[in-house]
Order: sequence, then C-alpha cells, then structure tokens
Amino acid sequence: MKATQRLHDAGQSLWLDNITRGILSNGTLARYVREFSITGLTSNPTIFDHAIRNSADYDAAIRALTAAGKAGEELFFELALEDLRQAADLFRPAHDLTNRVDGWVSLELSPTLAYDTAGSVAAAKALHARGARPNLFIKIPGTREGVPAIEESIFAGVPINVTLLFSREQYVAAAEAYIRGVERRVAAGLNPYVPSVASLFVSRWDVAVAGKVPAALHEQLGIAIAKRTYKAYRDLLASDRWLRLLNFGARSQRLLWASTGTKDPKAPDVLYVKALAAPHTVNTMPEKTLLGLADHGEIGPMLPHDGGDAEEVLARFRQAGVDVDALAEQLQREGAAAFVKSWEDLLACVAEKSATLRKTG
Repeated sequence: MKATQRLHDAGQSLWLDNITRGILSNGTLARYVREFSITGLTSNPTIFDHAIRNSADYDAAIRALTAAGKAGEELFFELALEDLRQAADLFRPAHDLTNRVDGWVSLELSPTLAYDTAGSVAAAKALHARGARPNLFIKIPGTREGVPAIEESIFAGVPINVTLLFSREQYVAAAEAYIRGVERRVAAGLNPYVPSVASLFVSRWDVAVAGKVPAALHEQLGIAIAKRTYKAYRDLLASDRWLRLLNFGARSQRLLWASTGTKDPKAPDVLYVKALAAPHTVNTMPEKTLLGLADHGEIGPMLPHDGGDAEEVLARFRQAGVDVDALAEQLQREGAAAFVKSWEDLLACVAEKSATLRKTG
C-alpha cells in the first residue's frame, strides 16, 4: 500500500498545492485522486503565474476575455475560477461523502487586502458567490487585520482557508476568530457549520535559520513549531467552549500543514510529510513532494497530542540565539509582502499575454 493511502487511512487529508489547466484537461489531477488519495487542492498567485506564463493553455480564454473587455484582476479571477470550478467538481464526491469536511479547493483574495479588514470581508463574499461551488474556500491571511475579517466571513457563512500562519499564537488567534464567528451564528439562530482550515507554514522556518544555527539543529525548527501548534489545536478541540458548539452542530476548523516541500536539497524530500502525520489534519503538498511520497515515502508514528519534544527543541533554538516570537512576526510580514510581489508579477504576466494575443489576433 502506498504511503499516500496509509496517510489517508490514518485520517489525514492529502491535498495538492498546485493547479494548472493542463493537469485538469489531461487527466493528471483525476489520476492523483484515484492513485494517490488526493482529496483537495490549494492555489496561490505564484502557482497561477507559473501556470499561465509557462503554457499556452490559457491563451484562448485570455483572448476571449480580453475581447470582452476584461483586464487586470477581473480577467485573472475569471481564469482562476474556471479552473477551480472544474477542480471543485472533481472533488465533489469526496466533499459529499465526508459531509463537507473534505474535497475543497482554495482561492486567494488579492494579497493587497492583507491589512484591509473591510475590504477582505467584502471581497471574500463576492469571490465565493462568483465561484458558485459549495466546496470553494476563500483564503484570508491570518494577519492582525485578517483575524477580524475571518470572524466576519465565518459569521456571514463564507468558508475560509486561513493562510500565512507561522506560529502557535497566530494559529490560536485565527482559531478563536473562527470560534467567535460560529458562536455568533449560534446566537443568531443560524446553522453553525461553516467549514474552515487554518494553514500553518512549515518549511519557511528552516529556510529562515539556515546557516545561522548549529548543524545538529538543521531542519528541526519548522517541525517543532508545527508540533507546538498541534498541541494547541488538540487542546482547543477538547475545550469546553468548543464541545458546547458541537452540541449545536458545529464542525471543527481543521489544522492544515502548508509549505511542506523540502527546500534543502540535502534533506529528505518528504521530511515534513513524514514528521507531520496526524489524523484530522490536512497536508497540502507540491506535486514533486506528492510524487516522492507515493514513490518512496514512509509513514512514521502519528504526532503526539502533547506536542512531544517541541518545547525541548525550541529551547535549543533559543539557546542558539533564535527569537522564535520575533521570527514568526517577521515571517508573516515577509510572506504577505512576497504574496503581493507574486500578485504583481501575475497581473503583469496576464497583461503581457493579453497584449501579445491581441497583436496576433
């Protein structure tokens, strides 16, 4: 049995961190569903930039949309939603089978809204309505301004993938925003089940301290942060506050491991996947990581509920001069800035393609 199937059977959802029109049209994504137990996917501006820039798959659609007067963000979201609707339909059986727990696709808001609460809430509602699929998550970053936007969006009934979380504290803030949104729905007599995931970015921690800590600590920081966050997640799931909401029909916001592709070529390609096996979580992984897992991956023990050795490992990093709290804030700021840069590159790519296709007819 493939490692992908074993993880799925253990209760962890495997999602693909990629989407292109090519893998939709040539059957590759459908094959990943059949052969590798993939039950969802995530997208971001960089993924779409690469897909549009490096293929002609979108040219006909860009030509038609440009002729119809579409440009900029409007044109891009038309392209992205066409792909994501098709992917959502592919995952609809998993969505229905799991009573809306699984089978999701995700679309990012414009990253320029990362620090705009009201703008994020309005855009999330509008994009989800345009998507016209029940299994479409809208991604809102877990910045200070994003946290109230998460609460308001959940209260409004919009399924949210909270992105750009880097620490236990950032996760807890996002999770509490989700709970407040659900509690407000209960108080208002609304259905409390509004699905959500909270995405913790893992590998960027190790990139940030590469070459700055002793060799014995290499590739350990991201996993330690994830273990610490997993303990907070399990504690929250067992809390009286959350158990009360279960009585009203709420379902938990699942913890999602993001940025799980290994960046260090000397490290195992499935390092983070093996280390972060845990039921009732999601691992969204790049295509290369997924193929490596299916080919030669091994599954270790499930994550301990108490975080295992997380605090001991983090103490060693503090002794090595790493301020984990400050670094978490830095990583979130840098992540938000990188997403804006990717967004600008994406819109430039779409504009260039539109201009080129207009000239060639």
